[in-house]
Amino acid sequence: MGKSGQVSTGKGGEFDGRGSAGMTAREYLSQAYYLDQRINSKIEQVESLNDLARKAGCAISGMPRNPDRAVSSMANAVERIIDLQAEINADIDRMVGLKTEIMKVIRQVDDPEFQTLLEKRYLSFHTWGQIAVDMGYNVRHLYRIHDRALLEIKIPKVVTGCQ
Repeated sequence: MGKSGQVSTGKGGEFDGRGSAGMTAREYLSQAYYLDQRINSKIEQVESLNDLARKAGCAISGMPRNPDRAVSSMANAVERIIDLQAEINADIDRMVGLKTEIMKVIRQVDDPEFQTLLEKRYLSFHTWGQIAVDMGYNVRHLYRIHDRALLEIKIPKVVTGCQ
């Protein structure tokens, strides 16, 4: 990936197996999952900071402590919560765009079975076991189908990715 977050391509504008940073079809499709994990992590951080702010609020009502220290702790926690919530909102916006982009790429695959597998794995984040049950295959056979499906993926010329 270059400085702009774009992946280089081969002749004709289609992904030639690996970009300049070595992004494979699997890595391209997995971007949404990793962005989702980062969003969940930030949500957990907000919850933790909310707990901390509540504890700092309780300290304000206690006597005879220095009130400035508790107010400062609570203000810092609230400020960090606001910053994290803004990051979460930006990440969610990026997730919507990324999933839309990945959905378009998956729809370019001709085989509907490949599309279903790729959507379940990379857009719905289902486990291999869940997909195998849903599609009526054993996991080993599903891996073979998945490998063939990845060969059909054509990564767009410009990949924004999740930074």
